Amino acid sequence: MAVTPSAQYSVNLRVTLDTADPGALSRLGRAIGAAGGDVSEVSLVSSDTGSDVRDVAVNASSLEHADQIVAAAKDVPGVTLDDSWDRTFRMHEGGKVELDVRVPLDDESDLDETTGAGASETCRAISEDRTKLFDYTIKRNMVAVITNGTAVLGLGDIGAAAGMPVMEGKSVLFKEFGDVDSYPICVDSKDPQQIIRICKAIAPVFGGINLEDIGAPACFEIEDTLKAELDIPVFHDDQHGTAIVLLAALLNAVKITGQKLEDLKVVVSGVGASGVACSKILMNAGVRNIIGCDTRGAIYKGRTENMNFMKDWYADNTNPEGIRGSLTEAIKGANMFVGLSGPDTFKVEQLKTMDKDPIVFAMANPTPEIMPEVAGPYVRVMATGRSDYPNQINNVLAFPGIFRGALDCKARAISEGMKVAAAEAIAACVADDELREDYIIPSVFHPGVAPAVAAATVACAEAEGLAGRE
Repeated sequence: MAVTPSAQYSVNLRVTLDTADPGALSRLGRAIGAAGGDVSEVSLVSSDTGSDVRDVAVNASSLEHADQIVAAAKDVPGVTLDDSWDRTFRMHEGGKVELDVRVPLDDESDLDETTGAGASETCRAISEDRTKLFDYTIKRNMVAVITNGTAVLGLGDIGAAAGMPVMEGKSVLFKEFGDVDSYPICVDSKDPQQIIRICKAIAPVFGGINLEDIGAPACFEIEDTLKAELDIPVFHDDQHGTAIVLLAALLNAVKITGQKLEDLKVVVSGVGASGVACSKILMNAGVRNIIGCDTRGAIYKGRTENMNFMKDWYADNTNPEGIRGSLTEAIKGANMFVGLSGPDTFKVEQLKTMDKDPIVFAMANPTPEIMPEVAGPYVRVMATGRSDYPNQINNVLAFPGIFRGALDCKARAISEGMKVAAAEAIAACVADDELREDYIIPSVFHPGVAPAVAAATVACAEAEGLAGRE
C-alpha cells in the first residue's frame, strides 16, 4: 500500500502558466494528483502580460516519489516548469537557530556594565557563591542538547556531524514550545566515558542536559553516570520523552477501551533506549505484564543470545509468564502493541491474534511498524509518531515543559515521579468530552500543554525535595 504523502517529503514546483489558457493550473493539479502527490499550497510569485509565475508546494511519500511528481509536472500542456526544490532542504539552509542578545549595547556605560568592571564584579560574586550562576548568567535558562549521532531518528549511526540538523531542530522546539534556550553540541566520539567527561566539563554553563540520539547501551551508562555526578537535570529524550507521551496516550486510550493498566498485556517491539524507558514508565504506572521483543524474539529470564546489561535487567523484570519465541508468539492475546523498532515489522496476521479492542502504538519514523491504513480495520485505538495521522506520539509534548519546570524550580534531577506527573498533565489536556479513538493525545500546538507539564514538574519536584529554589 502506498504511503500517505507527508510534508517531510515536500517539493516546491515553480511554474510559469500561460494566462491565455485558464485550464493550465487545473491540469497541473490533476497531473500531480494522478502521480500521487498532495498539493498543500499554491502562491503567486509574479504576474506579467500573458503569464503567471506560481509556486506549488506538493507533499510526496518519498524522495523518489517527489522526483516522479516533478517529472509529471514537466509534461503538462500550458505549464513550464522553471525550477523545483526540496522544501525541507531549503528550510535547513544556513541552520535553524541563531544567537541573540538580551541587553542593550547603546553607549560606553552599557559596554562597561556588560564586559568591563560590571562583569568583573558579577564574576567575583559567582566565585564566592556558585549558586549565583543561575541568577547572573544564561545558566538559568540554557540547556545543552548533546548527541554523538549513533541513533538518529530512523537513520541509525550516521555520526555526530550528520546529526546536527536534528539537534538544531531540537533547539527550535525548546524555544518555541517552552521558551527554553538551548545549544546543539555534537560530540564526535562513541566512547561513553569521553562523552561523560565532556558533559561534566561544560556543565557549569548549562541548567540542564538533554541527551539525544545516542545509541543503546551507551546511552544508559552516560545518563546514569551524569545523573549521579551532576547537580543539574539530565534527561535522555529518546527514552523519557517518548515514554512520557506514550503513557499520556495510554491513560486516555484505556478510558475508551474500559481497561485497567494492571490488567493489560503489553508487547514492546524494540528493546533499545526508548523501549526500555517506555517499559519502565508503564511499570511505574501500574502495568504488570510486559513482554519485550528484539530481533531474536521475546526477552525472557535466562536468555543468553544478543543480550547486554540492560536487556539482562529487562529479562529479570518483565515477561512474568516466561513467553519465548518470535513476536508472533508474544503478541497472541495482547491488549497493546508498542512499536519502537522499524518499518513494516508488524503484520496484519499478527495484529489479528491480539485480544479484542487492541491498542496499537506504532512509533517507528518515518515509516511505522504497520501503517494506519493497513491496521485500521482491526484496531480500536491507533497511534504513530507521524504528524499526518491522528494521535501523534511526539516528544515535543513533554521535553519543553519538563525542562521549563525543572529550570524554573532549579531542580537537581528529573525523577520517575516527575515523568509520570508530566504524562498525567499531558493526558488531562484532552477533556473527557473531547476524547475519542482518533483524539487521545493533544496536538503539539495545544497552548496549554507546556504550561501544564511545567506546573506538574515543579509541583512534583517540590514534593520530592528536588527543587533548588526556596
